[in-house]
Amino acid sequence: MKLNLGCGHDCREGWVNLDIKERDGVDVVHDLNKVPLPFENEEFDYVLCQDILEHVNVIPLINEIHRILKKGGILKIRVPHFTSTLNYEDPTHKNQFSIRTFDYFIKKVGFSYKRDIRYFSKTNKKLILYKKKNIFLRIINRFLENWINKSEERHIMYETTFLRIIPAFNIEIILIK
Repeated sequence: MKLNLGCGHDCREGWVNLDIKERDGVDVVHDLNKVPLPFENEEFDYVLCQDILEHVNVIPLINEIHRILKKGGILKIRVPHFTSTLNYEDPTHKNQFSIRTFDYFIKKVGFSYKRDIRYFSKTNKKLILYKKKNIFLRIINRFLENWINKSEERHIMYETTFLRIIPAFNIEIILIK
């Protein structure tokens, strides 16, 4: 079974669509800041969290998603990158994200201060740059995006050097339980 958290108007057929507002296509009305989620342990194979984590308390929600995911289940996340102007245009955004933010939830990455965290086994990360209307800028961004996403070291180089003057749009992350 697949779960679409914070679906908004993106209700998907064949999925369980959850949103804070009751509307056509929403199967479950629930505030994601209130845990536990109204699902059984290990109920889902796939959870989609698209453009929602910037609005909620992240750690309790990720722990809940871990609880409701089956072993080997996939959590796909899309959030704005901290260089994105979208972070500052929307006053409902509570959180900002780096490409390394979700390393906190990976078992092998050591943070001495982690407490009560449910760990995922591995991750796949990708930075998405703005898709410019100008053809020249679009080509440059596509090249840079491909180059940045070749390795973890290049992700870090992008975020810690002058390269970030070319803002990223989103981060896409896949976590596997």
